This record gives sequence, structure tokens and C-alpha cells, in this order.
Amino acid sequence: MLPDLPPLPALTRAEGELIDRYLDAVDLLGRINPGRHGDTYSGLRAAQALVSKAVALRDALELMHRRGETELHADTLARALRVLDGERRTARVTVPPPSGS
Repeated sequence: MLPDLPPLPALTRAEGELIDRYLDAVDLLGRINPGRHGDTYSGLRAAQALVSKAVALRDALELMHRRGETELHADTLARALRVLDGERRTARVTVPPPSGS
């Protein structure tokens, strides 16, 4: 049985879209990360997909700005990222620690 996750904080539709598109891009960057194990073909496919995800991320931010949502509420958005496993997902983008020798 899976543990109960905390509920997502209240987000506007545009904020929810921003979080979703951000995590889409992060997942692809994690697959491209040259410091992680993988093959060039899967990295290439992720890089190709990243282009459209970056456009979607830009569009989400643009929509927020047009609607007058000019401030990012970092604490609320960070809570949403944590609920959606953002810490694990973004960790794949960083340089891994050196292996013990």
C-alpha cells in the first residue's frame, strides 16, 4: 500500500500548468545528463522532446504573465513540487557525487 501523500496546495490553473511543464522538462534533462548512465540514443530522443517541452513551459509562463499572475509564489510552488516528487526528479539533473575509490 502506498503512503498517503499530502494534498497539493491550491494553485491556479496556470500555476498547475507551470509545475507540470517544468517537471516535464526536468525529467528530460535528467535523461540527457551526461554525468548519469545512459546511451546516446535515449539522450538524443530526450533532447529532441525537450524542444517542445521548453516551448510549453514558456507558454505556461507567458499565460501567467498575461493573466496578471506576475509573481511566483515560491513557497506554494515548492510544496507542489515536493508532493509531485520534484526533489527526486530534479536530483537526476545534478552532477552525481564521485564514486568511492
